[in-house]
Amino acid sequence: MIINNTDIKGVVEVIRSPIEDERGFFERVYCEDFFLSFTSGKKIKQINHSFSKKSGAVRGMHLQIGPSIETKIISCIKGNVIDIALDLRKNSKTFLQWTSLKLSPEKYNSFVLPEGVAHGFQCLTTNCEMIYLHTSNYDPSNDIGININDPLINIQLPLEISEISERDMAFKFLDKDYTGVNI
Repeated sequence: MIINNTDIKGVVEVIRSPIEDERGFFERVYCEDFFLSFTSGKKIKQINHSFSKKSGAVRGMHLQIGPSIETKIISCIKGNVIDIALDLRKNSKTFLQWTSLKLSPEKYNSFVLPEGVAHGFQCLTTNCEMIYLHTSNYDPSNDIGININDPLINIQLPLEISEISERDMAFKFLDKDYTGVNI
């Protein structure tokens, strides 16, 4: 596996190395020994799968805090998406900065987001499927979100939003005095 760092500390792209032959390919998607260094020694507790029908559809920006704070490993297994990481870590040098990465099955890549980094994505094609590995189980009492249209963050999406949930659109904009998530 190849690791590409981003401008945000701890947010990395992992490119898998499939073995291909005339039948197709075989790849290792997850190896605990490899990923433990990115998860602060925490094991994967939950795996989620999402499906989004329309190009331009947006999910996010989501984050768990408190005792449910988590590292996420995200892969696109069908279609193409722009995956977005937003640093909300208090005292981080890149606090309130975001980065994005194109995820697709053809790139054999995943995005690793450490604790305190919010996640969202926009579908670039129809019928996108995503797999998320989490180091914590989902806990609605520790789930927060940031509005993807927040002018303080100024996330630049490549497409007009075609669909977004009422919940995601209802997330408040950050107050200028927002200090971040404690890690």
